[in-house]
Order: sequence, then structure tokens, then C-alpha cells
Amino acid sequence: MAKIDFGGTIEEVIMRNEFPMRKARSVLKNETIAVIGYGVQGPGQSLNLRDNGFNVIIGQSKQFKEDWNRAVKDGWKPGVTLFEIEEAVKRGTVIEVLVSDAAARVVWPLIKRNLKAGDALYFSHGFSIVYKDQTKVIPPKNVDVIMVAPKGSGTSLRRNFLSGEGINASFAIFQDATGRAKDRCIALGIGIGAGYLFPTTFEKEVYSDLVGERGVLMGALAGVMEAQYDTLRKHGHSPSEAFNETVEELTESLIRLVSENGMDWMYANCSVTAQRGALDWKPKFKKAVMPVFKELYERVASGAETRRVISSCGRVNYKTQLSKELNALGNSEMWRAGKTTRDLRPKEKAKTNADSAIGVAGRKSN
Repeated sequence: MAKIDFGGTIEEVIMRNEFPMRKARSVLKNETIAVIGYGVQGPGQSLNLRDNGFNVIIGQSKQFKEDWNRAVKDGWKPGVTLFEIEEAVKRGTVIEVLVSDAAARVVWPLIKRNLKAGDALYFSHGFSIVYKDQTKVIPPKNVDVIMVAPKGSGTSLRRNFLSGEGINASFAIFQDATGRAKDRCIALGIGIGAGYLFPTTFEKEVYSDLVGERGVLMGALAGVMEAQYDTLRKHGHSPSEAFNETVEELTESLIRLVSENGMDWMYANCSVTAQRGALDWKPKFKKAVMPVFKELYERVASGAETRRVISSCGRVNYKTQLSKELNALGNSEMWRAGKTTRDLRPKEKAKTNADSAIGVAGRKSN
């Protein structure tokens, strides 16, 4: 592992140059990787593995026609590389469980009874293993249990792969039954196109992931945007002005500067008025939201958020209810203004090959 300084803390990470693709292929040369679930992470991981020369098959229930048809459209052949879940598990030696967390609880008995001694059970989230009291996912002792968790959506994983880049990923070993668990795990991380791999545990991964999704990455971001947009509209600003000052400038300009060189660099490349205001108000926002993050972490660690996911997402009518909630979000004035703003962007802006490929494959976000 390479020792890297992360803000004054030395961490060990695995870089592509120290575990090259040829080594990953060698480690997995006799393996059949069965990717279970073709919804969010499944397409990106399986297509990247296939393009990198690994032996991959898909396990997807025909009951979910949209996902089955997407797999067929992406070139997976029924009866050859595309099977029902039970058959895929029987044929695989590495079983990638990439169904949703709620669905994993349901399909686990089917997966468990078809596992073979020496198989590797792979996850991209610590949810099922850490909250086993709720999920009932308890692996047998004769299989490896490993995790590679890309720090991005399946869409981004595929898009970055096609553009020659990668998404960073964490990895963890929960159970090493064969003595090969770590090599298998890292080889799979390299195979799916990770930029670099950093070690974690199943527990730390799921805690940070659940907090991140509910916090800065999605929940807090959307909530703060709505609060600012509503405040501007209440004071007479037009939808176009409110949206551009709230979302468009962030996503099309500022966040790219942060990505390139960090928050301080972004501040340094803005006006002095913006700098002063941001530095003055940052502590106020931190103080305001810190109690919310404290409550959020406690709910994640206690399993309360897991119970919410399982009880809600496992309902028969969940997709109907989800559609209503997402439609309410998308049809709000703020995001209708956003659609208009996106439509008004210069049409001559060239699409990347990755964008085109994602569009053809009909990929969707995580």
C-alpha cells in the first residue's frame, strides 16, 4: 500500500500502478463473477468488469422487466450471460450482491442456499452485514465476505470509466475463508475501475455512507438549496435569478473549482466580496446544522435509519409512493426553473463519448 498524507493524517491506499489490471486479471482468471441485480450499481460495475476482460454474468429476476430489458439492451444474452438469480449464483464463484438494501433482505435466502464453499460474497455497502439483526443476512463460514464501495453512483462509475478516469472506492474484508479474500477484493476494485482504493470496515462504510447520503451529498444539499431559493422568491426575485444564484452557479462553476484544487482555491478565485461573506457566514451555517448531524449519526449508529429503510422500501406499493415523492420534487417551481435553465444552456456544448454511451444504455442515477 502507498502511504499518503490526507490533511496531516497518513493513510495507506492502493493505487492502480501497484495493483495493475494484469494482476487483477491473474487473481480472477478462474473466477465467474455473478452480478446480482441490474438496477443502480449493477450496470456500471458489470459493464466495466466485462470491458476489462473479466468473466461476468448477470443474475436478474425477469419479474422486474425494466431491469431485465436494460440488461439485454446492454448486450447480456439470456441463457448465456444473463440468468435468473438462483442460476447465476450457482454458476458464479464471486457473487456480487448489488440489489437494493431492502431487496437484499428478500433475496438472501435464495442466494445463501446456492452458495458453494470457497465462493466470495461481495457487497458495495455494509448495510446487510452490519445490520444483520434486521436484515437476517448472515453468511456461512466457508465463503469470503468482501466489499468494494465506489464513492459515487453507478452512472458516474461507468461514465468516468469510459472517459479514462475512475471513482475512488473503499474496500473491506469481513471474512476470509479462503486466504484469498484480500486479493480477490482488491482485484475486483481495480476491475470495476476504481481510481484508488482505501481500507475501511463494513461498519465504518455504512455509517459514513448513510450519514453522507442523508447529509451533504443529497438530503442537506437539497434542503439548503430549497431554503435559499424560497427566501429569494419570497423577496421578489424571479425564478430564473433564484435558481441561477442557488444551483446553476454552484454546479456549473464553483463546485468544479472545488474539485480541481479545493475550497480555499475556489474562495481565492472569487470576488473579495464573495470571499468575505463566505468566510463570515460559514461558521454560522456549521453551528446551525451541527445538531442535525449529531442526531443523524446517532440514528444511523442505532439502526433507526436502517429500520426506516427496510420498513418503507420493502412495502409492495413503495415504487408508487416513491414516484409521488420524486414527482413532487421535480415539479416544484425550483426544479421546473432548473429544467428551463438546462434547456437554455448552449446547445453546441459537445457531449463526451461517455455521456453518449450512458444515454444509449439508458443508465440511471444511484
